[in-house]
Amino acid sequence: MPKRRLKFTFEPQLIKHPVIYELGHRFEIVTNIRMADVDETTGWVILELEGENHAIEEGISWAEEQGIRIDPLPGDIIEG
Repeated sequence: MPKRRLKFTFEPQLIKHPVIYELGHRFEIVTNIRMADVDETTGWVILELEGENHAIEEGISWAEEQGIRIDPLPGDIIEG
């Protein structure tokens, strides 16, 4: 299955919301946190998503609608 690595950046009001859990559950994709950090102004996570391409794309769109900034990382698609 394809994998995609992305950086999610959260505003303070979203940090405590279970967005990553909801993303995986709602779109039936695997969410693997590779690195994360939180401070008083923002939070970010390097997230690896694994699943069908259409599910990953729908999940990314949904997360952006929630107010999360999503940036691709170099070499972001890995065929598994």
